[in-house]
Amino acid sequence: MTVELEKRAKEAVRHFRIQGETGEARPWGSGHINDTFLVDGATRYIIQRMNRSIFIKPMEVMDNITGVTSFLKEKIRKAGGDELRETLTVIFSEDGKPLYKDSFGDSWRMYYMIEDAECYDQVETEQVFYESAKAFGNFVRLLSDYPAETLHETILGFHDTKARYEVFQHAVEADVCGRAKDVQREISFFQDREDITGVLGQMQAEGKLPLRVTHNDTKLNNIMMDKKTGKGICVIDLDTVMPGLSVHDFGDSIRFGASTGAEDEPDLSKVNFDIHLFELYTKGFLEGCQGSLTETEIAMLPMGAKVMTYECGMRFLTDYLQGDSYFKVHRKGQNLDRCRTQMKLVADMEKDWRQMKRIVQE
Repeated sequence: MTVELEKRAKEAVRHFRIQGETGEARPWGSGHINDTFLVDGATRYIIQRMNRSIFIKPMEVMDNITGVTSFLKEKIRKAGGDELRETLTVIFSEDGKPLYKDSFGDSWRMYYMIEDAECYDQVETEQVFYESAKAFGNFVRLLSDYPAETLHETILGFHDTKARYEVFQHAVEADVCGRAKDVQREISFFQDREDITGVLGQMQAEGKLPLRVTHNDTKLNNIMMDKKTGKGICVIDLDTVMPGLSVHDFGDSIRFGASTGAEDEPDLSKVNFDIHLFELYTKGFLEGCQGSLTETEIAMLPMGAKVMTYECGMRFLTDYLQGDSYFKVHRKGQNLDRCRTQMKLVADMEKDWRQMKRIVQE
């Protein structure tokens, strides 16, 4: 992140309705998509430059976020909770909008910083993973009566695995960077499992899986954990809140959190699917949902984990073939390493498939 971008972030801060004087805006977090800064001062804020190549309609993104957070705040107030810590608080611009567009055409948005809380990029303790599961399950429960159909689909076909597969195939055939010849094993891995790409979408089309408000990026590091209690208190990074399937949200958490290695770990001997963590997360997630899922949704949780891991690995490989234009990379071959970790996890899940289904049934 350049010094120039930090200056632009500080300039953007001046266009929001904030309290008191603010200090520097410094890079914050480990997100792949947006540019995030922490704004110092008596009251601290988070400001982000939204990635306009991905979020081509930023106002629709913010419409979703303001709608969902307002709904959550009302529920939190009724339950006697702390609405400033248990959900994001959008700061509006001077002209009353949930974002500010600068002279470069970039959209910026601000939130209050959630103090005395932290997030984790990896599962450091079983309790952290369990608490994150309860938090995401609670997110599903609180929004179970939100009219999902009123939300914008801000990224069309975001978890349409079948459509993602077609994009992947086009990337293989076009081979714009000449990289396909060196990743034939990886390409074959996804082609050999094409049959799973349409399973969940077909069940939704048949009415077997209900449409819900879903987060669509349920990684461990999108939960803020209270530093004192260790409890998951707030779901963050709501850019991809859209109508979707609960099994997608569950599956994305598993593919990220039930792994013994980092998402971009080059040494695959360090990457394994941890069936114990799967069991722990399943227990926490269903506890958080408090009966708001259907029997079919619960039965399809293992498939959600496999499909989401497969899909994400395929997306990493697609991006690698297309020149690393979507996910941020900090070193050569990082997207390929990300792809390979997901492949390893899918293969492990296939070995543990009966046990995964048994855990969910129990």
